[in-house]
Amino acid sequence: MRFPDFHGEWETKKLGEIMDFKVTNSLSRENLNYEVGAVKNIHYGDIHTKFQTLFNITNEIVPFINDEINVERISDENYCREGDIIFADASEDLNDVGKSIEIINVNGEKLLSGLHTLLARPKSNVFHLGFNGYLFKSNSLRTQIQKESQGSKVLSINIGRISKIELSFPNVQEQGRITALLSLLDERMQTQNKIIIHYQSLIRNLRNKIFKQRLKFSDEQKNKFFNWETIELGIIAEKRIVKNREMRIKTVFSNSASFGIINQSDFFDKEIANQNNINGYYIVEKDDFIYNPRISKEAPVGPISMNKIGTGVMSPLYLVFRLKKGSPSFYEHFFNSNVWYVHMESIANYGARADRMSFSNSSFFEMPIPLPPTKEQDRIATFLSLIAHKIQIEKGILKQLEKQKKHLLQQMFI
Repeated sequence: MRFPDFHGEWETKKLGEIMDFKVTNSLSRENLNYEVGAVKNIHYGDIHTKFQTLFNITNEIVPFINDEINVERISDENYCREGDIIFADASEDLNDVGKSIEIINVNGEKLLSGLHTLLARPKSNVFHLGFNGYLFKSNSLRTQIQKESQGSKVLSINIGRISKIELSFPNVQEQGRITALLSLLDERMQTQNKIIIHYQSLIRNLRNKIFKQRLKFSDEQKNKFFNWETIELGIIAEKRIVKNREMRIKTVFSNSASFGIINQSDFFDKEIANQNNINGYYIVEKDDFIYNPRISKEAPVGPISMNKIGTGVMSPLYLVFRLKKGSPSFYEHFFNSNVWYVHMESIANYGARADRMSFSNSSFFEMPIPLPPTKEQDRIATFLSLIAHKIQIEKGILKQLEKQKKHLLQQMFI
């Protein structure tokens, strides 16, 4: 796939022939802060998690180097410039090793490339600003970088190995057209992310107001509903302990914090490792709730998700329960509200491991939950579900944009 105005073969050179590597530092997070400083620093973890492909310092939150760190000996040559490529040289995931960003704007600020990074600078003006950011996302280069990476648990790549990879690129004018197209698509994706964040914030705030009874609903006659009862979860819910004894169900579910209940084989697109050992798994049916009662400090309240995809089985590590009365959709929103999270954190118990908390079955089903009138439950569920559905639509649009970008990267680069 090429723009119609351009023809001819692309040039191919090894990275080491057209780029020089500059000195980086090894400052850890403890040496950085987000409040004050004269020099900013790019940590490899931020390349993996948050920085855009085309790095514009005015659009990114970048930590400062602490004032007590002496940076006077650092040569001007080693400060980042527009057109520089910064690689994260280490990752536990093969897909992320050598992940990179291109610096397109430092806004006159002092910026250094830090821990576990490689800083590459083109030797001459053979690249349009921003082109390399996308070039290093192409399948050809990603595959080469992955092949040159080393390690078992932690994969890494060094200057010697990354210098061997081959770069194919057109003339600067064609590079500019490619960069303009892909950067516009990136801007659209960033806008889409903001739309999703807006609706997520909206539903979060509305849930909190509703479940703290600061926002009340009315019936058909515009009369406010009565005050809610508070009951124990166990009064309207029962634990599900039906096991897959005859191995009649082969579909294995998981509970994902990002996606809710998922079919493992569809989601991961591969065979389930324990497919022949699921006779002890719990059978889960539509509208059942699933919770992981063993949670970590980093995520002190795990997700409680409602199963919307049919019948399957879940690992016995999960707690599966079903409502005997009440609207499943209403309680799905309640279990995703801050009111629920705060209570869960307040009753969590630390076990033998200091980094992990758990809940006993009895304490779980003794938790206080609201019991509004049935009609109010339905109204609240309908209202919040409209917003939740809107979020899923917007996520679908983002997914399509991501697919479009992936397709263009596959078709526009050799």
